[in-house]
Amino acid sequence: MSSPVLPSTVCPEYERWRQGYGVVQHTETTCDHVQALASRLVVAGHQPDTATVYSKLADLDRLTSAGLWLVVHMTYANRVDTSGAPLAARDFKVSPEGHTGGALNMVPAYAAYMAFNNLTAHTRSWLMGQGHCVAAIDALNVLTGNLHPEQHERYTGTDGLSRMVADFYSYQQKADGSMAAPLGSHVNPYTAGGIIEGGYLGFAELQYAHMPLPGESLVAFLSDGAAEEQRGSDWIPRWWRATDCGLVSPVMIANGRRIEQRTELGTREGLERFEAHLAARGFDPFRFDGRDPAAFVCALAEMECSLQYRSEQALKGDLKYPVRIPYGIAETVKGFGFFGAGLNSAHNLPLPGNPRVDIRARELFQEHASRLWVAPDELAKSVLNLKEHELQSRPKERDHSLARRNPSDLVIPAIPPRHDQVSPMLAVDNFFRCLVAQNPDLRVRVGNPDELASNRLTGVLEDLKHRVNDPENALESVHGNIITALNEEAVVSACLANKAGINLVASYEAFCVKMLGAIRQELIFARHQKALGRPARWLGLPVIATSHTWENGKNEQSHQDTTFCEAMLGEMGDGSRVIFPADYNSTLSVLPSVFKGRGEISCMVIPKRERPCVFDVNEAQALARHGALVVDEDTSGGEPILLIANGAYQLSEAIRACLRLRETGTSFRLVYMQEPGRFREPRDSLEAKSCMSELERERLLPNRLHRRVALTHMRPEVFRGHLHPLFPDPEHSRVLGYINRGGTLNEAGMLFANQCSWGHALAACASVLDRPPGEWLSSAELAAVEGRGDPVLITRALS
Repeated sequence: MSSPVLPSTVCPEYERWRQGYGVVQHTETTCDHVQALASRLVVAGHQPDTATVYSKLADLDRLTSAGLWLVVHMTYANRVDTSGAPLAARDFKVSPEGHTGGALNMVPAYAAYMAFNNLTAHTRSWLMGQGHCVAAIDALNVLTGNLHPEQHERYTGTDGLSRMVADFYSYQQKADGSMAAPLGSHVNPYTAGGIIEGGYLGFAELQYAHMPLPGESLVAFLSDGAAEEQRGSDWIPRWWRATDCGLVSPVMIANGRRIEQRTELGTREGLERFEAHLAARGFDPFRFDGRDPAAFVCALAEMECSLQYRSEQALKGDLKYPVRIPYGIAETVKGFGFFGAGLNSAHNLPLPGNPRVDIRARELFQEHASRLWVAPDELAKSVLNLKEHELQSRPKERDHSLARRNPSDLVIPAIPPRHDQVSPMLAVDNFFRCLVAQNPDLRVRVGNPDELASNRLTGVLEDLKHRVNDPENALESVHGNIITALNEEAVVSACLANKAGINLVASYEAFCVKMLGAIRQELIFARHQKALGRPARWLGLPVIATSHTWENGKNEQSHQDTTFCEAMLGEMGDGSRVIFPADYNSTLSVLPSVFKGRGEISCMVIPKRERPCVFDVNEAQALARHGALVVDEDTSGGEPILLIANGAYQLSEAIRACLRLRETGTSFRLVYMQEPGRFREPRDSLEAKSCMSELERERLLPNRLHRRVALTHMRPEVFRGHLHPLFPDPEHSRVLGYINRGGTLNEAGMLFANQCSWGHALAACASVLDRPPGEWLSSAELAAVEGRGDPVLITRALS
């Protein structure tokens, strides 16, 4: 911290603030820092005089106290009495609920963030990793009028605060089953300014460095419990660059407790070890009083000023990377400000009983809540002094820059098709390189947990380079755009955070599973935004699962896992696309819609090995539009059997099976299903917009063709379950796919082991047609399919 600048005379406004308010008190250290800050704010022209600064900090104390008061009412009460009068037993909830301790700790932090914006006439962005502490955010937003329309309509006016506390954990539903109250247990799209749910601890820590653009500032509130979560939160100095990152101010709320025990940071030794750990990894950590909102203001000011200076030095070339990132550690006790602070019970329900039925608990509530109460007139004046958004010509905190992301429309490159045998991943490589080149104003992030060259993205690697602090070769650069780490959560978080730009993630399919928590949190938040009529506007993000299950036999069964695409197919299809391009042209044709989509994440399962070009450019474009395409058809021999292929290798096996069907005069229709989610039965009206109409389904998959065999990339039960309308007659339908068999096998061996080869497809056709498989398979081939013969008869390539 900077050395204090003492005022020549002590002014009344300073003395009023110095006295504190209720449980909010100020240490001598904080007083020194406040005096220094006041002088700097005046010198910078942000405030007319130091007296105004002290007056606003006194207002901050009162806002903080009122926020604490409202949070405990949200947990326990059905109504508030703004006069401060005691509540009766009936005014308390039958079943109180809340993450009270963490929310109380966040009140001085978020209140200080708002006050700091006011003191500097600049609205920064904010992020809270511990989303369960949302009561603090909602309480202060309501008290200051920083609201979205839904909360403004319900929680302002005479009974607004009472409606708010009654709504909190009320579990009330609308007729359609959705939540009735615009209030949740975690940060959600009703939360003004909220951009991440924070339900999965640890992901905010991985994302915040990649969020703000140069010229923007972000305050990231983090939890000490999250320090035990996903690895990579200590890599921020490794990624931060002044050229493409805005200012970040990470603040850990170190309250020392998780749900039922101390964290390691709950001990003095643990906190000191953590501080040393941060310092060794490029941070500039310091501790301050996390009970005092003024200490937060001073910390935020010091952090931002320090990083701004270092940023300028780095841009001039006077400072090498990694730049040390200031890191604030707010020391506090869990649940500070109310009964039970510092105990395990503070996490949820700090009182020893329910005030509705327990007299002692009710007395404790009244005693401790009364210390937090602020007279309405006094609070109104304080709030008015701390807002001034119109006077300062700045947006409200709900409208900070990260909450309003809306990148410009993409210029889509024109890439020529191919007609030879080529890796479909080369289409990704060619397209993404040109996309980046033609959209130079958009920040780029590539998430790479393994090896881009092996996954056929050599051009992307040459153009964009690994981001490192000390380049070793021409494929590395201090300013590279590729975030590479053997940590799936960290690299996907870099792309999820970059909502201002263009992103690409590529990984082995089996390892994409580790990304699911981060991706699902993003999908849920975006879905809720859409349901409210405020859809996310960030550009579509492809997560490419390559080196996939059917072509990764050289690495044993740990590398053979279809879980990722299956899980993504379970999410709502209007935001979670699952796409299986079979060749170069189908990959190239679907990529524009993937990147142009807004608020969408696409799982793209793409082979990296060379594959034949099955589709010409017109067929590939039709496939991209409709999600499926008739590949081949022969109706000369009666009612056709319907074959459905999903996945590049499955398509090849189906084509080979159709050769035998045609040779024997058996009618068939072969449909390739590139995007299976579009053929499901929609689960709500939003998803219905992404699904094919009944008319279109009937055109491709006529109901009269009730005998059906499907070959899928994923597990057959998952495919059949999601697409159950396509299999109305179980007795005459079969689905072949991954049945959890594998090992060190080649592609044909994997298909045979999982009973998904062309031979197994023909045996399935025989079953649904009630005909002997010997019509299409020789006795030796049938023996192989039935596990009695030589697999080579099935696995060898066509001559």
